Amino acid sequence: MINHTDSSLRISPIPAFRDNYIWAIENSDGEVVLVDPGDAAPVENFLADSNRSLQAILITHHHADHTGGITQLCKDRKIPVYGPVGNHIKGITHPVKEADIVTLLGAQFEVLAVPGHTLDHLAYFLTIAADHHVTTAPALFCGDTLFAGGCGRLFEGTAEMMYTSLLRIGALPEQTRIYCAHEYTVSNLGFATKAEPDNKAVELRYALELRKREQAIPTLPSTIFDELRTNPFLRCHSVSLKKQVTMHMAQELHSDLETFMYLRRWKDQA
Repeated sequence: MINHTDSSLRISPIPAFRDNYIWAIENSDGEVVLVDPGDAAPVENFLADSNRSLQAILITHHHADHTGGITQLCKDRKIPVYGPVGNHIKGITHPVKEADIVTLLGAQFEVLAVPGHTLDHLAYFLTIAADHHVTTAPALFCGDTLFAGGCGRLFEGTAEMMYTSLLRIGALPEQTRIYCAHEYTVSNLGFATKAEPDNKAVELRYALELRKREQAIPTLPSTIFDELRTNPFLRCHSVSLKKQVTMHMAQELHSDLETFMYLRRWKDQA
C-alpha cells in the first residue's frame, strides 16, 4: 500500500519481523529515505524492485528492532544516518536533536524530542516540500511513542515525560498522518473499547480496522484527527475514561497525568 503526502513523495510500509513497519519515503526518481530499518533483508528486496536507490536513514530510538539493519544497509553504501545524539547507536553519522531540520529528497523533516518510551526517542515531522509549500497532509514518523489507538510502554522515561510527548503530538495539525512503527492497532482499539466503552467513535474504528487486518491491509497511517477521538492515551481529560480507570484500578484520580499513569498500568496488565 502506498500513501501520498504530496505530489512528489510517497510513503510505503516495508513489513519486518512479526509486526514492525519500516517506512520508505520515495521521490519520483526512486530515491529512498528509510525510517527505522530494524532488518536489512526486506529493505534490500524493496530497493531491488524498480532499482530504487537508498539515500539516507532516519532513526527514532535505540531499540534493536529499529536499528538492527543499519550496519548491513550501510556496508556498501556511503549514506547519512540521522538519529539521537549520545554515540550509543552504532552507525549514526549525523546526530540530531530537538528543533534540528533535516533536508532530504527536497523535503524538510523537523526533529521533535518525544521521550518516554526511551529517553533518546525522536520523531520526524515532514511538513515542507522543496518549493516551501506546506504539504496537504503533513506526516509524523514517531517510532514507538504514539501508536494507532495506543502508545509505547515506559521502558526508560517517566509517565510525565511520555504524557508530555503525547500532548505535544496531539497538538499537531489534525490532518497530520501518523506513521508509527508497529501494527498494534486492533489490539490497542480492543483495549480502548474497555477504557471508554461509551465512545462510539472507538467502536466504529475498531470494526473498521479489524476488517482491514482480516484482509491483510495495514491500518496505518492514522491521523491526529482519529487519534484525538479514539486513542484513550490522548483522551485522559475524558470524564468517562477517568471513571473507567478509577473503577478498574481502584484509584482516586486528581489530574489528567494521573489518569494517564494508571491507564498505562492498566494496559500493561491487560
